[in-house]
Amino acid sequence: MIELVIDQRRRDLGGFEVGRVLPHHGGRMVGPFIFFDHMGPAEFQPGFPRDTDVRPHPHIGLSTLSYLFDGAMTHRDSTGAHIEIRPGEVNWMTAGSGVTHSERFETLRARGGRMNGIQTWLALPLETEECDPWFAHYGDADLPTYEGAGLWARLIAGEAFGATSPVKVSSPLFYVHWRLDAGAKAQLPAAYPERAAYVAQGVVEVDGQQFHEGQMLVFQAGQPVLFTAVTPATVMLLGGEPVGPRLIEWNFVASSKERIEQAKADWRAGRMKLPVADDKEWIPLPGDPPPPANPMS
Repeated sequence: MIELVIDQRRRDLGGFEVGRVLPHHGGRMVGPFIFFDHMGPAEFQPGFPRDTDVRPHPHIGLSTLSYLFDGAMTHRDSTGAHIEIRPGEVNWMTAGSGVTHSERFETLRARGGRMNGIQTWLALPLETEECDPWFAHYGDADLPTYEGAGLWARLIAGEAFGATSPVKVSSPLFYVHWRLDAGAKAQLPAAYPERAAYVAQGVVEVDGQQFHEGQMLVFQAGQPVLFTAVTPATVMLLGGEPVGPRLIEWNFVASSKERIEQAKADWRAGRMKLPVADDKEWIPLPGDPPPPANPMS
């Protein structure tokens, strides 16, 4: 039933730690999910440095999906989107042919508090890999929820458990947030060929084994999966139809190495638009000198 167990790897992004789960060695994806970061959990004091913010950086060939359990984060991108995401809400940004965005912790810097959430990237299918970039935001009240028998569930994106999320997706997938009371049981159906579960908090039992916070379980196809919460637990379910092999390098996802090299050249040359006209912050490629002033700003 369990094909693979992936332990998160803690990464310091400059004053802020994430638990990186995907990409995993061997280029493993789960449906279209190619990247998965657990942001935090972390406690911030008011007035922490601005270098904790994620400065403007580019993407191609993917959609980013940001979802928070605690805290707040301000998203800004080159489509003109500028919005704060709060717990239970969804930020969906499709990069397509190219987008630049930043993520800033303005509310936490002013007030302090806890930050805890998930950001994942979804590879775009070939037919939309070079689409125009776009952004959408969804409130927590927009998303289907269920509660009963010790389980609370929210369908973040896609289709699952007889429900459909309003979040616009590019390929068949599911992404679900579960909260389970200790002793509660819940089952993941066998509806999609690629499925996984990430334990974001607590301990769960699957197939006679216990798994804890920071572990992703990747399942074989064809059988339902029964979960039992050993302690109160938060579990993220994800998967879908495969979109075909993809390359991931730095912030870029593409079906060819040539497309990634072109994107790197565009970023170095300042041909990728920054989130706002007067935003001169940048994130270089490793070993690169600072890029010139962005001519599209």
